[in-house]
Amino acid sequence: MLILIVGIVILLVVAGIVVLMGKKGEPIKTGSIGGGKRNKTQAQIIREANKKLEKNPQDAEGLMQLADVYFANKLWDKALPLYDQLFRLATKDPLVDGFKSVLRHGICAVNLDQTQEALASLNSAYKLEPRNYDVNLNLGIAMYKEKQYDKAIPCLKKALILNPDAEGVYFILGKSYYEGHHYRDSLPCFKRALGEDPSNKEALFCMADATNMEGHGDQAIKVFMHLRPDPVYGPRSCLEAGVYHMKTGDFDGAVQDFAIGMKHNDVPQDVMLDLEYRTAQCFFSKNDFAMGLQYLNKIRTVNANYRDVNALASRYQELSQNKNLQVYLSAGASDFVALCRKFIETVYRGSQVKVMDISVQPAYTDITVEVDSPRLTDTEIFRFFRKSGSTGELYVRDFHGHMHDVKADRGFCITAGVFTEEAHKYIEGRPLDLVEKAKLTQVLKSVSV
Repeated sequence: MLILIVGIVILLVVAGIVVLMGKKGEPIKTGSIGGGKRNKTQAQIIREANKKLEKNPQDAEGLMQLADVYFANKLWDKALPLYDQLFRLATKDPLVDGFKSVLRHGICAVNLDQTQEALASLNSAYKLEPRNYDVNLNLGIAMYKEKQYDKAIPCLKKALILNPDAEGVYFILGKSYYEGHHYRDSLPCFKRALGEDPSNKEALFCMADATNMEGHGDQAIKVFMHLRPDPVYGPRSCLEAGVYHMKTGDFDGAVQDFAIGMKHNDVPQDVMLDLEYRTAQCFFSKNDFAMGLQYLNKIRTVNANYRDVNALASRYQELSQNKNLQVYLSAGASDFVALCRKFIETVYRGSQVKVMDISVQPAYTDITVEVDSPRLTDTEIFRFFRKSGSTGELYVRDFHGHMHDVKADRGFCITAGVFTEEAHKYIEGRPLDLVEKAKLTQVLKSVSV
């Protein structure tokens, strides 16, 4: 009895050693065309397969064994040509699995970013088995890589129907919706993806950006602020956070966001230029023209034709040299009105000017005055436009109508930009003068406020 027990123990120990040795040798289950299944190490399979292929390069069993080992180890570049050969052999050799060969050929091509080749193989596999999970998943991924987002979505949704518990599919489905600008549809997908992997920063950023694009910036800003230190998504998160703060009028907060973004390493050039451009805009909004111009000049050293930097640089260079023009374009309402009154007094220096009415509107400010000069006394009205672009005929025509309403003898339209050709034609023969930037600037230089 004792001998029997000892014998059983020895057998169990030997069996355990065999199992451990098998694990170390990385056995892989392979099938031969003519026989049953057996466990072999990868090294053994490769040796046997190469021997067969030395004798016959078209040996189906050798090709299958070698391809399966490479595929299992994700050596896509080595597996790809082997499955291509196998798929061609499938038409001649009924023992070769044509579906498996073309499917795996497509999967290899997807992982190698050979998307056109992948689509050709996966479409062939789809015709053979349209309800296969791997076919639909990889076909969706290939469509996504080709930026055919609207075609990728139904494939990925079908893959989820076939395998509802599959991980990673919701993320690529969410990305397809997101890149296709279907932001609302992408949100539940990113939420599921984050449930599967809470560390997925790309899903988190895309979800925040989609939320922002859907008009919920107050929710998205929390995520952008959280991601500001991230080495990958930090720069773009800083940019989005800064844009949000600019919209709310918090220019100091926006400058801080942009500064954090610019401190990151390896910031993509397009993001860096956008960070610098918006920082310049913030400083201009804060009336710090010198700092704003510094950032514009940094942009121009990299890309001299970036957006409207040249026009902005020219404009703010001039503003930095003319304090009254700064007040005209960007000061508060009270300072602006005070400057306009000084403008009128300067134009009529030597005459008595009595202000009759001041009307501050969003688009313009009207000042009605009574001018008593040695020659005559009349009522005149000035309309000041706080803009540096072009002002058209409709604005001038509206002003002329207002002159009739208040019975003004003469009117002046003033802008820091220019009037269109049609506006100039309209005033011909009418008691109306147009004052453009050149004349305005000349007068403002002589005004002391």
